[in-house]
Amino acid sequence: MNSLLLISSLAAPETIVVTGAREPVARSETAASSTLLDEETLAALSFPAAIDALRLVPGVSVAQSGPRGTQTQVRIRGAEANHSLLFLDGIRFNDPAAGNEARFELLAADLLSRIEVVRGPQSALWGSEALGGVIAVQTADPFAREGLAALAEHGGLDSSRGAAQAALRRGELGVSASAVFLRSDGIDSFGGGGERDGFDHRSFGLRASWRPAAGRELGLSAFHVAGTSGYDGFDPVTFRRADTLDATRNRIAAVRGWGRLESGGWTLSADASFLDSANRNRLGEAPLNRTAGRRATFGAQVSRRLGGHRLTAAAEHQSEDFAARDQAYFGGTDQDRSRSLTALVGQWRADWSPAVATDLAVRHDRFSAFADATTLRAAILVRPAAGWTLHASYGEGIAQPTFYDLYGFFPGSFSGNSLLAPERSRSWEAGLRWQSGDLALSAAAFTGRLEDEIVEVFAAGLASARNADAASRRRGLELAVDWRVSPLLRLSASYGFLDADQSASAGGAPVREIRRARHSVHAAAFGETGRLSWSVSLAYVGARRDTDFDRFETVRLGGYGLGSARIGWRLTRSLEAFARAENALGAEYQDVAGYATPGRTLHAGIRLRLGD
Repeated sequence: MNSLLLISSLAAPETIVVTGAREPVARSETAASSTLLDEETLAALSFPAAIDALRLVPGVSVAQSGPRGTQTQVRIRGAEANHSLLFLDGIRFNDPAAGNEARFELLAADLLSRIEVVRGPQSALWGSEALGGVIAVQTADPFAREGLAALAEHGGLDSSRGAAQAALRRGELGVSASAVFLRSDGIDSFGGGGERDGFDHRSFGLRASWRPAAGRELGLSAFHVAGTSGYDGFDPVTFRRADTLDATRNRIAAVRGWGRLESGGWTLSADASFLDSANRNRLGEAPLNRTAGRRATFGAQVSRRLGGHRLTAAAEHQSEDFAARDQAYFGGTDQDRSRSLTALVGQWRADWSPAVATDLAVRHDRFSAFADATTLRAAILVRPAAGWTLHASYGEGIAQPTFYDLYGFFPGSFSGNSLLAPERSRSWEAGLRWQSGDLALSAAAFTGRLEDEIVEVFAAGLASARNADAASRRRGLELAVDWRVSPLLRLSASYGFLDADQSASAGGAPVREIRRARHSVHAAAFGETGRLSWSVSLAYVGARRDTDFDRFETVRLGGYGLGSARIGWRLTRSLEAFARAENALGAEYQDVAGYATPGRTLHAGIRLRLGD
């Protein structure tokens, strides 16, 4: 984790994968399948939320429970929602107070300059929750660009958007700061024409770096993200979905400091981070419950390059606290819990020749609350000819039980199980990449097996959690193309096939996992000429299964195509007017059974950029 931000800030972001190894490597030198959305792409597409960009990544399934601002889950290659590990400027950003899931509904795209997705188990490098893959997002590097940028927008559903970013360099010191505001009146997520479920969101970020000499850096990153959103819950009498006045208020604050030294083939780094989260739920003006979480993380790493070999060793310590309070159950859910882990990591990367490289990583996690775990990753790359790369890898992943899984939450309906073991996966991948100039093609096939999956079980009218006896299986195929035709046109497209099955019991018939489409297609194009800039994108999601909790039965959700478009005209050298459309094709769709989503909306605004 120590080098997650440091190396990327010192190297060209278009060529470096920061989570493909403990020491970031060029994309052409990693066996992990990855997608990188750089600053140029994010600016051209101009999405308000990071989740909009993630919908265009192969292997990624998105489930948003209604309009923007409501709970949003990301599943990578068919893994579960708490199997995607999110880093924000090197800070582990999964929320310990929300089932260890990353709060993607709180992540504004205007805060970011880069999004990287590495698919497949990465727990041997990054530990728990990296079972499905890793998503690393970064804010602006003050040494890459200096100046001021701002954006203001208004549009359909009475939506407003504002963002400002400033970066300043003074000799060896660079500082960048960002602020984002989003709000909307939203829609009736119940879909019956009742009250609208709106949201508002605020994000603030600060990043400072001091580089007194080559290979030396001290840095600090700090964030505060908060959002309030309305949603439709369940009738307290019938326990069926209804047009209610439920609302949730969420906040995450985090800070990270780091240091790095490179000298004589050695690299030494250390970091420390702290995250504090709070979630409050209410019905109208009446409070229902609240949860809070804290995570402190400390890490140190040493790396040595010897010819074509790089040896890396790292140690990490992490402690988490969880608190829950309620009014609805008269304090029946109140609890205060703590746990910790200590991990040792080793990685050996070897370039045996210009044509062959291997990568081996192993990690041992010692947990305070449940069984320890050791994970492995092994990979090989072969370059048979110029521009061609063959890669194959084996990876293991783990996800620790959540505080909910271990200790329960709803009195009289859900009881925790303190004997749970971490979920474990094993995955294999083989792929092919080809690049010639500005044209890049890739294909990857994967298969995986999830064991000890934590599932919900019912007995005597009471729900609880246990490790499943049967394994869940995933297999799939990903194809992608990226072509920089000219400054006027850049194209990217991908196709994903996923077969994810789960068996209720050992020897039982497998059934398709919910909220994962077998087929998905993603495409984006953008460019500029003279004063004109433009972009279009399309995310097609095939049919999926989901659970209708009103009837407790499986239902089919139809496929849909979610399109967007943007056009801008530069009024002056620094000022641009633009218009954009969300859900430009007017698709009627649901990501989660029973929850409506917005139709076509139009937005217009201005963007200012001063400096580099």
